[in-house]
Amino acid sequence: MTLIKSISGIRGTIGGRTGDTLNPLDIVKFTSAYATFIRRSAKSSANKIVVGRDARISGPMVRNVVCGTLMGMGYDVLDIDLATTPTTELAVRMSGADGGIIITASHNPRHWNALKLLNNEGEFLTKADGNAVLDIAEKEDFEYADVDHLGHYTHDDSFNQRHIDSVLALDLVDVDAIKKAHFKVCVDSINSVGGIILPHLLDALGVEYKFLNGEANGDFAHNPEPLERNLGGIMSEVANGGYDLGIVVDPDVDRLAFIQEDGKMYGEEYTLVTVADYILDHVKGPTVSNLSSTRALRDVTERHGCKYYAAAVGEVNVTTKMKEVGAVIGGEGNGGVIYPESHYGRDALVGIGLFLSSMAQKGMKASQLRATFPNYFMAKNRVDLKPDTDIDAILNKVKEHFASQPDVQVTDIDGVKLDFPDKWVHLRKSNTEPIIRVYSEAHTAEEADALGKELMAFVTK
Repeated sequence: MTLIKSISGIRGTIGGRTGDTLNPLDIVKFTSAYATFIRRSAKSSANKIVVGRDARISGPMVRNVVCGTLMGMGYDVLDIDLATTPTTELAVRMSGADGGIIITASHNPRHWNALKLLNNEGEFLTKADGNAVLDIAEKEDFEYADVDHLGHYTHDDSFNQRHIDSVLALDLVDVDAIKKAHFKVCVDSINSVGGIILPHLLDALGVEYKFLNGEANGDFAHNPEPLERNLGGIMSEVANGGYDLGIVVDPDVDRLAFIQEDGKMYGEEYTLVTVADYILDHVKGPTVSNLSSTRALRDVTERHGCKYYAAAVGEVNVTTKMKEVGAVIGGEGNGGVIYPESHYGRDALVGIGLFLSSMAQKGMKASQLRATFPNYFMAKNRVDLKPDTDIDAILNKVKEHFASQPDVQVTDIDGVKLDFPDKWVHLRKSNTEPIIRVYSEAHTAEEADALGKELMAFVTK
């Protein structure tokens, strides 16, 4: 079974039997539940839902089912068509809609798709709201509109440009400095919507570019997750010379990774760190990332005399903490930059504008900029368990064992994180399979892996 229902939406592989995969019947059911929830929550009265999609092959089919269902529920549909996740989030706010549905499976392979659900602020639903949608879907507690109250359909492809304009208008996106730097970049947009919007952004910034996998046909040229093992093509291209930077996005353009001018990975974890350092150069305030993100953000934040806060894993948890503490910048170590001056959502376009501004103002190459930050290495492991294993009991044992040890800070808001003076390890259970994910970080790759393996051995024992 590949159909996964969670508080953030529904995702699965295309084709197969009802209830097992992402198919038209389950899409109708879940979309109906979402529309019912939005109607009952009554946070807006526009009677309008925004729908956007990445370039996946299944996108037109899913879009047609979603739009038809929303109209059947009595909602007017604003279809912005091929658009990034942050573009869709902004479109909800810009159009004054009641909510939005993003049709994307993010970094999952080409045969997957998903519905991601937004509220009237263009932000992901909270855990409570997501559970309410799941409950409505489970009970099939929805009712469709009669013929006189069906929704209307509008197609509007103007929001890509409106998104770009909003990025260019940000005070800390230094368009003049970027233009004067005469950057040349190579971009891998993984045959999705980045190939549509990023050329226009780079043109507006005066950046010369070459695109790899730039056709938005949904036939991903490689595994779409922007990790080093998947990026040999662009790393080789940049290493051949002539570029100031390589830019990599995922299919829905909310994650961002960079390649240095020498063809080496800049480090996905350091996308947020670099942008945060640039922001804090100009505006002082708190920063936030999730528990599984690099400690370098904390170090850089404290270097600026500001306070760092950690949140549970998940974008909505990060944005909730950011609002609580008044963070000036935040995000996730997977290349997700959340800049409140724009909106509370991961946005690769905002990240590109701020990163290039930092390079231009400081007059540094990417490799030189990277060398200004603390150097950490991360290891990612997992412990496979039996389906009936009491994972919570195991995590409690870990917490109890280390809580009494000196120089160990224990955090349990999301699994168990153990902070040592010069390293950390985070254990959290998967929501979809019987495993414990073990993330660890230290000053060398060997130390990080050894720490992870030590905790894996403790769990096994």
